Amino acid sequence: MQSSVITVEHLHKSYGSIRAVQNLSFTVAPETCVAFLGPNGAGKTTAMKVLYGKADPDPNSNTRLSVFGTDPRKNELTIKALTGVAPQEDNLDLELNVEQNLWIFANFYMLRGRRAQARINELLEFMELGEKRRARVRELSGGMKRRLIIARALLNRPRLLILDEPTTGLDPQVRQLIWEKLRNLMRAEGVTILLTTHYMEEAYQLAEHIMIMDRGRKLLEGEPRRLLAEHLERYVLELRDPRLQQVVERDGRLNGYRKDHAGDRVLYFADEMPALERLIDGVEQRSYIVRESNLEDLFLQATGRRLNELQ
Repeated sequence: MQSSVITVEHLHKSYGSIRAVQNLSFTVAPETCVAFLGPNGAGKTTAMKVLYGKADPDPNSNTRLSVFGTDPRKNELTIKALTGVAPQEDNLDLELNVEQNLWIFANFYMLRGRRAQARINELLEFMELGEKRRARVRELSGGMKRRLIIARALLNRPRLLILDEPTTGLDPQVRQLIWEKLRNLMRAEGVTILLTTHYMEEAYQLAEHIMIMDRGRKLLEGEPRRLLAEHLERYVLELRDPRLQQVVERDGRLNGYRKDHAGDRVLYFADEMPALERLIDGVEQRSYIVRESNLEDLFLQATGRRLNELQ
Protein backbone atom coordinates (compact mmCIF):
# COMPACT_ATOMS: atom_id res chain seq x y z
CA MET A 1 0.00 0.00 0.00
CA GLN A 2 1.18 3.51 -0.78
CA SER A 3 2.69 5.05 2.37
CA SER A 4 1.03 8.44 1.89
CA VAL A 5 -1.51 10.01 -0.44
CA ILE A 6 -0.32 13.53 0.35
CA THR A 7 3.08 14.84 1.40
CA VAL A 8 3.55 18.53 2.13
CA GLU A 9 6.82 20.03 3.31
CA HIS A 10 7.49 23.68 4.12
CA LEU A 11 4.45 25.12 2.35
CA HIS A 12 4.16 28.93 2.32
CA LYS A 13 1.36 30.96 0.76
CA SER A 14 0.90 34.73 0.89
CA TYR A 15 -1.70 37.14 -0.45
CA GLY A 16 0.10 40.46 -0.59
CA SER A 17 1.25 41.20 2.94
CA ILE A 18 -0.99 38.49 4.43
CA ARG A 19 0.86 35.26 5.18
CA ALA A 20 -2.00 32.78 4.87
CA VAL A 21 0.12 29.64 5.33
CA GLN A 22 3.51 29.59 7.03
CA ASN A 23 5.96 26.68 6.83
CA LEU A 24 3.27 23.99 6.89
CA SER A 25 4.26 20.31 6.72
CA PHE A 26 2.08 17.20 7.00
CA THR A 27 1.32 13.81 5.44
CA VAL A 28 -1.96 11.99 4.81
CA ALA A 29 -2.13 8.19 4.81
CA PRO A 30 -4.37 6.30 2.37
CA GLU A 31 -7.96 5.46 3.31
CA THR A 32 -8.02 7.76 6.32
CA CYS A 33 -9.74 11.02 7.26
CA VAL A 34 -7.61 13.98 8.31
CA ALA A 35 -9.35 17.04 9.76
CA PHE A 36 -7.96 20.56 9.73
CA LEU A 37 -9.26 22.64 12.63
CA GLY A 38 -8.83 26.36 13.05
CA PRO A 39 -10.65 29.70 13.25
CA ASN A 40 -11.46 31.76 10.17
CA GLY A 41 -8.23 32.89 8.58
CA ALA A 42 -6.19 30.00 9.97
CA GLY A 43 -5.06 28.93 6.47
CA LYS A 44 -7.06 25.70 6.20
CA THR A 45 -8.86 26.43 2.92
CA THR A 46 -5.75 27.99 1.37
CA ALA A 47 -3.73 24.84 2.06
CA MET A 48 -6.45 22.73 0.44
CA LYS A 49 -6.53 24.91 -2.66
CA VAL A 50 -2.80 24.47 -3.14
CA LEU A 51 -3.20 20.70 -3.07
CA TYR A 52 -5.61 20.56 -6.01
CA GLY A 53 -3.98 23.32 -8.02
CA LYS A 54 -6.40 26.18 -7.45
CA ALA A 55 -3.75 28.27 -5.66
CA ASP A 56 -0.02 28.48 -6.30
CA PRO A 57 2.31 28.32 -3.29
CA ASP A 58 4.95 30.97 -2.72
CA PRO A 59 8.25 30.21 -4.45
CA ASN A 60 10.46 28.42 -1.95
CA SER A 61 13.31 26.00 -2.62
CA ASN A 62 12.37 23.92 0.44
CA THR A 63 8.73 23.39 -0.53
CA ARG A 64 7.78 19.87 -1.55
CA LEU A 65 4.27 18.92 -2.65
CA SER A 66 3.12 15.44 -3.62
CA VAL A 67 -0.45 14.25 -4.22
CA PHE A 68 -0.60 10.65 -5.45
CA GLY A 69 3.08 10.98 -6.25
CA THR A 70 2.71 14.04 -8.48
CA ASP A 71 3.25 17.76 -7.91
CA PRO A 72 0.09 19.92 -8.18
CA ARG A 73 2.24 22.78 -9.49
CA LYS A 74 3.09 20.68 -12.54
CA ASN A 75 0.28 18.14 -12.93
CA GLU A 76 -2.89 19.89 -11.84
CA LEU A 77 -5.17 17.98 -14.22
CA THR A 78 -3.80 14.58 -13.16
CA ILE A 79 -4.60 15.38 -9.54
CA LYS A 80 -8.05 16.75 -10.36
CA ALA A 81 -8.91 13.51 -12.17
CA LEU A 82 -8.26 11.60 -8.93
CA THR A 83 -9.82 14.14 -6.57
CA GLY A 84 -13.31 15.29 -5.68
CA VAL A 85 -13.78 18.73 -4.11
CA ALA A 86 -16.78 19.96 -2.14
CA PRO A 87 -16.10 23.68 -1.62
CA GLN A 88 -17.35 25.73 1.29
CA GLU A 89 -19.40 28.03 -0.93
CA ASP A 90 -22.61 26.93 -2.62
CA ASN A 91 -21.77 27.05 -6.33
CA LEU A 92 -24.64 25.00 -7.72
CA ASP A 93 -26.61 26.22 -10.75
CA LEU A 94 -29.87 27.47 -9.23
CA GLU A 95 -31.80 27.44 -12.52
CA LEU A 96 -31.16 23.75 -13.17
CA ASN A 97 -32.62 20.79 -11.35
CA VAL A 98 -30.70 18.33 -9.19
CA GLU A 99 -30.02 15.80 -11.93
CA GLN A 100 -28.99 18.45 -14.46
CA ASN A 101 -26.39 19.82 -12.06
CA LEU A 102 -24.81 16.37 -11.91
CA TRP A 103 -24.98 15.90 -15.69
CA ILE A 104 -22.95 19.07 -16.26
CA PHE A 105 -20.10 17.75 -14.13
CA ALA A 106 -20.42 14.26 -15.58
CA ASN A 107 -19.54 15.79 -18.94
CA PHE A 108 -16.46 17.43 -17.42
CA TYR A 109 -15.29 13.97 -16.34
CA MET A 110 -16.04 12.50 -19.78
CA LEU A 111 -18.92 10.43 -18.43
CA ARG A 112 -21.47 9.82 -21.17
CA GLY A 113 -24.78 8.08 -21.82
CA ARG A 114 -25.79 5.07 -19.74
CA ARG A 115 -22.56 5.10 -17.75
CA ALA A 116 -23.19 8.67 -16.62
CA GLN A 117 -26.86 8.00 -15.87
CA ALA A 118 -26.00 4.95 -13.80
CA ARG A 119 -23.48 6.91 -11.74
CA ILE A 120 -25.88 9.81 -11.22
CA ASN A 121 -28.63 7.41 -10.11
CA GLU A 122 -26.23 5.70 -7.74
CA LEU A 123 -25.15 8.97 -6.12
CA LEU A 124 -28.68 10.33 -5.81
CA GLU A 125 -29.68 7.20 -3.92
CA PHE A 126 -26.50 7.22 -1.85
CA MET A 127 -27.10 10.82 -0.72
CA GLU A 128 -30.86 10.20 -0.35
CA LEU A 129 -31.82 12.68 -3.07
CA GLY A 130 -33.56 10.30 -5.46
CA GLU A 131 -36.98 11.83 -4.92
CA LYS A 132 -35.57 15.31 -5.60
CA ARG A 133 -33.92 14.61 -8.95
CA ARG A 134 -36.37 16.87 -10.84
CA ALA A 135 -36.46 19.61 -8.20
CA ARG A 136 -34.74 22.89 -8.98
CA VAL A 137 -31.80 23.67 -6.77
CA ARG A 138 -33.42 26.88 -5.51
CA GLU A 139 -36.20 24.71 -4.04
CA LEU A 140 -33.84 22.58 -1.93
CA SER A 141 -33.09 22.96 1.76
CA GLY A 142 -29.58 23.80 2.89
CA GLY A 143 -28.93 20.19 3.85
CA MET A 144 -30.03 18.91 0.44
CA LYS A 145 -27.75 21.39 -1.31
CA ARG A 146 -24.76 20.24 0.74
CA ARG A 147 -25.56 16.62 -0.06
CA LEU A 148 -25.81 17.49 -3.76
CA ILE A 149 -22.44 19.24 -3.68
CA ILE A 150 -20.88 16.15 -2.09
CA ALA A 151 -22.60 13.89 -4.65
CA ARG A 152 -21.17 16.06 -7.42
CA ALA A 153 -17.68 15.70 -5.92
CA LEU A 154 -18.05 11.91 -6.05
CA LEU A 155 -18.99 11.62 -9.73
CA ASN A 156 -15.51 10.62 -10.86
CA ARG A 157 -15.10 8.00 -8.10
CA PRO A 158 -12.28 10.00 -6.52
CA ARG A 159 -9.54 8.41 -4.48
CA LEU A 160 -9.22 11.68 -2.52
CA LEU A 161 -12.21 13.71 -1.33
CA ILE A 162 -11.58 17.27 -0.12
CA LEU A 163 -14.41 18.72 1.97
CA ASP A 164 -14.30 22.36 3.03
CA GLU A 165 -16.69 22.78 5.99
CA PRO A 166 -19.22 20.30 4.57
CA THR A 167 -21.87 20.61 7.29
CA THR A 168 -21.71 24.28 8.31
CA GLY A 169 -25.16 25.59 9.19
CA LEU A 170 -26.90 22.21 8.97
CA ASP A 171 -29.18 20.75 11.59
CA PRO A 172 -27.93 17.77 13.67
CA GLN A 173 -29.97 15.18 11.76
CA VAL A 174 -28.51 16.17 8.38
CA ARG A 175 -25.03 16.41 9.87
CA GLN A 176 -25.31 12.87 11.25
CA LEU A 177 -26.52 11.62 7.85
CA ILE A 178 -23.53 13.15 6.06
CA TRP A 179 -21.14 11.70 8.65
CA GLU A 180 -22.62 8.26 8.05
CA LYS A 181 -22.20 8.59 4.28
CA LEU A 182 -18.58 9.70 4.62
CA ARG A 183 -17.74 6.80 6.93
CA ASN A 184 -19.27 4.44 4.37
CA LEU A 185 -17.08 5.91 1.63
CA MET A 186 -13.91 5.27 3.61
CA ARG A 187 -15.01 1.80 4.68
CA ALA A 188 -16.50 0.49 1.43
CA GLU A 189 -14.53 2.35 -1.26
CA GLY A 190 -11.24 3.20 0.44
CA VAL A 191 -11.62 6.94 -0.16
CA THR A 192 -9.15 9.24 1.59
CA ILE A 193 -10.82 12.33 3.07
CA LEU A 194 -9.29 15.72 3.81
CA LEU A 195 -11.70 17.79 5.87
CA THR A 196 -11.81 21.34 7.20
CA THR A 197 -14.36 22.06 9.87
CA HIS A 198 -15.30 24.37 12.73
CA TYR A 199 -17.19 21.55 14.42
CA MET A 200 -15.00 19.75 16.94
CA GLU A 201 -17.51 16.89 17.22
CA GLU A 202 -17.34 16.41 13.45
CA ALA A 203 -13.58 16.02 13.60
CA TYR A 204 -13.83 13.65 16.55
CA GLN A 205 -16.44 11.50 14.81
CA LEU A 206 -14.73 11.24 11.41
CA ALA A 207 -11.00 11.85 11.66
CA GLU A 208 -8.24 9.44 12.62
CA HIS A 209 -5.84 12.38 12.56
CA ILE A 210 -6.39 16.08 13.25
CA MET A 211 -4.30 19.20 12.76
CA ILE A 212 -5.01 22.41 14.66
CA MET A 213 -3.97 25.59 12.83
CA ASP A 214 -4.00 29.28 13.68
CA ARG A 215 -2.69 32.28 11.74
CA GLY A 216 -1.27 30.05 9.02
CA ARG A 217 0.75 27.81 11.32
CA LYS A 218 0.34 24.27 12.58
CA LEU A 219 0.01 24.16 16.36
CA LEU A 220 -0.79 20.51 17.10
CA GLU A 221 -1.40 17.32 15.16
CA GLY A 222 -2.09 13.69 15.91
CA GLU A 223 -4.79 11.16 16.75
CA PRO A 224 -7.59 12.97 18.62
CA ARG A 225 -7.74 10.71 21.68
CA ARG A 226 -3.99 10.69 22.05
CA LEU A 227 -3.81 14.49 21.85
CA LEU A 228 -6.49 14.82 24.51
CA ALA A 229 -4.64 12.41 26.80
CA GLU A 230 -1.30 14.15 26.28
CA HIS A 231 -2.37 17.79 26.53
CA LEU A 232 -5.43 17.96 28.78
CA GLU A 233 -6.61 16.72 32.12
CA ARG A 234 -9.39 14.18 31.79
CA TYR A 235 -12.22 16.12 33.46
CA VAL A 236 -13.46 19.69 33.48
CA LEU A 237 -15.83 21.66 35.66
CA GLU A 238 -17.65 24.22 33.54
CA LEU A 239 -18.94 27.12 35.62
CA ARG A 240 -21.62 28.96 33.69
CA ASP A 241 -21.88 31.95 36.02
CA PRO A 242 -18.47 33.62 36.47
CA ARG A 243 -19.75 35.36 39.61
CA LEU A 244 -19.58 31.98 41.36
CA GLN A 245 -15.78 31.85 41.10
CA GLN A 246 -15.51 33.17 44.65
CA VAL A 247 -17.60 30.26 45.93
CA VAL A 248 -15.59 27.65 44.02
CA GLU A 249 -12.21 29.14 44.92
CA ARG A 250 -12.89 29.91 48.59
CA ASP A 251 -10.44 28.79 51.26
CA GLY A 252 -7.69 28.24 48.70
CA ARG A 253 -9.42 25.17 47.27
CA LEU A 254 -8.17 25.97 43.76
CA ASN A 255 -4.71 24.64 44.59
CA GLY A 256 -3.97 21.65 42.35
CA TYR A 257 -6.46 22.59 39.64
CA ARG A 258 -5.97 24.37 36.33
CA LYS A 259 -8.24 27.30 35.54
CA ASP A 260 -9.15 28.61 32.08
CA HIS A 261 -11.83 30.69 30.36
CA ALA A 262 -14.07 30.20 27.32
CA GLY A 263 -16.19 33.25 26.69
CA ASP A 264 -18.25 33.87 29.84
CA ARG A 265 -17.61 30.35 31.12
CA VAL A 266 -14.93 29.52 33.68
CA LEU A 267 -13.28 26.10 33.36
CA TYR A 268 -11.48 24.08 36.03
CA PHE A 269 -9.50 21.03 34.91
CA ALA A 270 -8.40 17.98 36.92
CA ASP A 271 -7.50 14.33 36.26
CA GLU A 272 -9.91 12.97 38.88
CA MET A 273 -13.67 13.50 38.94
CA PRO A 274 -13.95 13.55 42.79
CA ALA A 275 -11.48 16.41 42.90
CA LEU A 276 -13.80 18.58 40.79
CA GLU A 277 -16.85 17.50 42.73
CA ARG A 278 -15.26 18.86 45.91
CA LEU A 279 -15.03 22.29 44.28
CA ILE A 280 -18.76 22.54 43.67
CA ASP A 281 -19.86 21.92 47.22
CA GLY A 282 -22.41 24.65 47.89
CA VAL A 283 -22.85 25.64 44.22
CA GLU A 284 -26.35 25.48 42.71
CA GLN A 285 -26.50 22.52 40.32
CA ARG A 286 -27.89 24.40 37.34
CA SER A 287 -24.89 26.76 37.46
CA TYR A 288 -22.31 24.16 36.39
CA ILE A 289 -21.62 20.90 34.59
CA VAL A 290 -18.85 18.38 35.17
CA ARG A 291 -17.80 16.54 32.01
CA GLU A 292 -14.91 14.90 30.21
CA SER A 293 -12.56 17.27 28.37
CA ASN A 294 -13.01 17.44 24.60
CA LEU A 295 -11.51 18.77 21.38
CA GLU A 296 -12.99 22.22 21.90
CA ASP A 297 -11.06 22.49 25.17
CA LEU A 298 -7.90 21.36 23.40
CA PHE A 299 -8.49 23.80 20.55
CA LEU A 300 -8.91 26.78 22.86
CA GLN A 301 -5.84 25.79 24.84
CA ALA A 302 -3.73 25.36 21.70
CA THR A 303 -4.75 28.66 20.11
CA GLY A 304 -4.79 30.59 23.38
CA ARG A 305 -7.92 32.39 22.22
CA ARG A 306 -11.42 32.74 23.61
CA LEU A 307 -14.47 31.75 21.64
CA ASN A 308 -15.52 35.33 20.92
CA GLU A 309 -12.16 35.94 19.26
CA LEU A 310 -12.70 33.13 16.75
CA GLN A 311 -15.79 34.42 14.98
